[in-house]
Amino acid sequence: MAWPVDKLKLERVRALMKQEDIAALVVRAPDNVLYLTNYWSMKGYDAVVFPQSGDPTLIALEPQLADARRNSWTEDIRLFAGYDQRDPRPPQYRALDLALAVLRERGATDKIAIELNMGTQSVDRMVGEPTTPTQNYFDSFRTIAGQVIDATPLLNQARAIKTEQEIERMRLANQLAALAMEYTREHLRPGMKESEAGGMYEGFVHGLGVGYQGKVEMARAFTLVWSGKGIATFTATGNRPIQEHEPTLFEIWVCTDGYWTDLTKNACPGELKPEYHRLLDLLLKVFGEAVRYCRDGASFPELDRLVRARIAEGGYGGQPSHPICHGVGARAHEFPYAHQAGSGTIRKGMVLAIEPGIYWPGGGGLRVEDNFLINETGNEKLCTYPDDFRLAGREAKIAR
Repeated sequence: MAWPVDKLKLERVRALMKQEDIAALVVRAPDNVLYLTNYWSMKGYDAVVFPQSGDPTLIALEPQLADARRNSWTEDIRLFAGYDQRDPRPPQYRALDLALAVLRERGATDKIAIELNMGTQSVDRMVGEPTTPTQNYFDSFRTIAGQVIDATPLLNQARAIKTEQEIERMRLANQLAALAMEYTREHLRPGMKESEAGGMYEGFVHGLGVGYQGKVEMARAFTLVWSGKGIATFTATGNRPIQEHEPTLFEIWVCTDGYWTDLTKNACPGELKPEYHRLLDLLLKVFGEAVRYCRDGASFPELDRLVRARIAEGGYGGQPSHPICHGVGARAHEFPYAHQAGSGTIRKGMVLAIEPGIYWPGGGGLRVEDNFLINETGNEKLCTYPDDFRLAGREAKIAR
């Protein structure tokens, strides 16, 4: 979906490039292509040459020209063929040839930055078949450039602070996530397969989300669903039955035109067992303290220590086995991450997923996770579905 040029975002990137005297960025990860051009590629073969000054060049797969023209912020679009009868190489090599040619054309070869640490989780619009570069992709830039450096630290720094447009796009994703969770909760039944519950959630997002509020062109959801003793970290969704008196946990990623949520929501179709009431009370207490801690200037290492210490005090030392806080944006999991042995400071404009969890030996447990925008007064919760899932639908039940 076409959005106005996010000038603040692009100016931030160029200021960082100027500090490091980088003539051009060349990016291929679909989330970085999206970040710099608003074009979310279909196959992950595309690339962007983003110079320190002047218009960027989008290198796009030929059949996607209409999408590129509709969505991209740059008018300089160079096309490559998916199939060339004279060239047996995969299509991404033709994209590489064009990127090298643009760099030479622009005279931007003194110092370039490419994704030497390209994340394996970067996802194209088809999402089922991510593409990653081979060694000769990286080597090719060294044949034309005076210096090649890693673009990842610069892009991490730029992407960590969200612009107003990015926040608006993430609000849309969170709205869809909440609507889908409410729909799924209402239709969840004991004995239903975990996979059926996940399919119901994902189908709702895709069905309602495409065209949502006239602002979303493509919406997809991806879930891991575990019920009762199936709750663990991490296993695939299975055909286990939904339990009547135990929670069903939904690990949720909703994506609207390349911007994501990372949420964990729970539902129970019956009366929750006492042991789960106690576990949820503990987790919500830890979660609440973590949320209150997250404000501009707070320490990421101290946040990690705080959450893990409170969980240990509750009798679950060593939990959880996954990070308790990370960034969300053009990926569901992105920089920064909270780790007690690391560094970093929480800053205004970041969107963070906070996710304490406790998992029992032999199966079962809970995780609570929501997305928070760091603002002037502390933070704002972006998803309206309650983290205390005992409150979900309470008004509807009273009305009935």
